[in-house]
Amino acid sequence: MWFFKSPEIVFGEAALDYLDELPGRRAFIVTDPTLHALGFTERVAARLRKAGLETSCFAEVEPEPSLETVYRGAAAIREFAPDWIVGLGGGSAMDAAKAMWVLYERPDLRADEISPLVTLGLGAKARLIAIPTTSGTGSEATWAFVLTDTAEGRKLGLGSRETLPTLAIVDPALTMGLPSVITADTGLDVLAHAVEGYSGLWRNDFSDGLCLKAMEMVFEYLPRAVADGNDTEAREKMANAAAIAGLGFGNAMAALAHAMGHALGAVFHQPHGRCVGMYLPYTIEFVARRGDGRYADIAHALHLPGQGEGATPRTAAPCWMDEAEAATALVAAIRGLMRQIGAPVSAAGMGISLAEHEAALERLCDLAEADTQIVTSARIPDRDELAALFRYAYDGPTVDF
Repeated sequence: MWFFKSPEIVFGEAALDYLDELPGRRAFIVTDPTLHALGFTERVAARLRKAGLETSCFAEVEPEPSLETVYRGAAAIREFAPDWIVGLGGGSAMDAAKAMWVLYERPDLRADEISPLVTLGLGAKARLIAIPTTSGTGSEATWAFVLTDTAEGRKLGLGSRETLPTLAIVDPALTMGLPSVITADTGLDVLAHAVEGYSGLWRNDFSDGLCLKAMEMVFEYLPRAVADGNDTEAREKMANAAAIAGLGFGNAMAALAHAMGHALGAVFHQPHGRCVGMYLPYTIEFVARRGDGRYADIAHALHLPGQGEGATPRTAAPCWMDEAEAATALVAAIRGLMRQIGAPVSAAGMGISLAEHEAALERLCDLAEADTQIVTSARIPDRDELAALFRYAYDGPTVDF
């Protein structure tokens, strides 16, 4: 038995206008200092006030939000007593809002106790709105969230089906003008969600089509969004792709690239999407050597060229393409996309020295092995294989084990 969960999603041009008639008394906005300073909080608060709601704000969410930040925000929410909580921003703000929502309704819990095994009873006090300002994490459409335990230097993958946002507002106007490097990083996160959601162990009929559609949209529109931050069509399509991939992987889980990416991000403080995107080709090669990744399906859906006579770009992948050949084609396409948008294809390309990487290798393996997403990989590495994957991804050789 499995479940498919989705918030109500309002998307497209002027989607933010939906807030003008939101019923309720008080709304509490959770965001980050930069967005707050740029006026995003007021753009949302003005619409909530138009609907007759009193508003307040917590604008202290940092990248990779910490447990301490979540506890401070939950205390502020309890004092204000809203009936709506609004997560406004990238994945960090939306993830923090999910955790704060739980602690507002369940002050008896610690944040790290939130799991699918704990009945939360959310909704008695408030409901959650997620409003993304980047096109990447898909947090607006998922129930999972990631917090940072700064004391132990690790990321915590948490969540419950109850922490799914009640309402997601996907308005591409909020992503216009986003810097190219952030657009690239977050766009690769969308791709990793879609590929791993389709190829992981918990894939299912309900999520498959969503994942394939999101992949197609990333390859078509991410280069345009990176090249021109004000390309309205590309921004809208990437905003939609992020939510679609969120629905896909949120109901199928991610996999090994996320486990490794979480580890690298925690140790070297690199952006999440950059990390998981960089590891994705290596983990595809690793899984494909056992023939378990469904990469021939992906190659066909993306019209990737095969290696046989007559195979050309943008023609359907030949039906004879096996998993190894399909993985090679997919990895080439992903790395081509990464180079096109200026994303690093190795840990060395992130500016991490070999000495630093080797010194951190045991820690990286510890964190990846403890990550919830490793168990949903179609091929789960043992400790030696995991260490080898980190080493291969440091400077870029093809995975051959």
